[in-house]
Amino acid sequence: MTENYDSAPETKKHIERVRRLMTGAINLLKVRAECHDQSKLGDVEKKTFDIYTPRLKGTTYGSNRYKQELLTEMNVALKHHYENNSHHPEHFENGIDGMTLIDLLEMVCDWNAATERHADGNIVESLRINKERFKMSDQLSKILENTCQQMNWL
Repeated sequence: MTENYDSAPETKKHIERVRRLMTGAINLLKVRAECHDQSKLGDVEKKTFDIYTPRLKGTTYGSNRYKQELLTEMNVALKHHYENNSHHPEHFENGIDGMTLIDLLEMVCDWNAATERHADGNIVESLRINKERFKMSDQLSKILENTCQQMNWL
């Protein structure tokens, strides 16, 4: 009986199911793209970002000055931002381990866009710093680097 079996119908059904699942992920990414960082425009964060965004542009990501201005002086706004945006590892009690693939994709897009806001921004350097900062595994770090490569960000 198996010699007359035609796998095409089952394969087509599988392909269609994967298509629908991927479309669901795409739709979620579209929603996330539309909502990205909207909290920065609200009362709690906007005033702080108005002051510090121009200052941060002239700093090097990961430098002592950057850490001082970002992690200390912007603390209240950043705490609110992280609490309301799951594309930041700080959103989760267990950091990156609490994130989804959707969160990670938004995160790496955010990291790349953030490098473009710094005079000396560099996604490769950002990935290196963030690997250590967020205690990423070698495997996840390489996946993010591969993604940046595929997106032609490197």
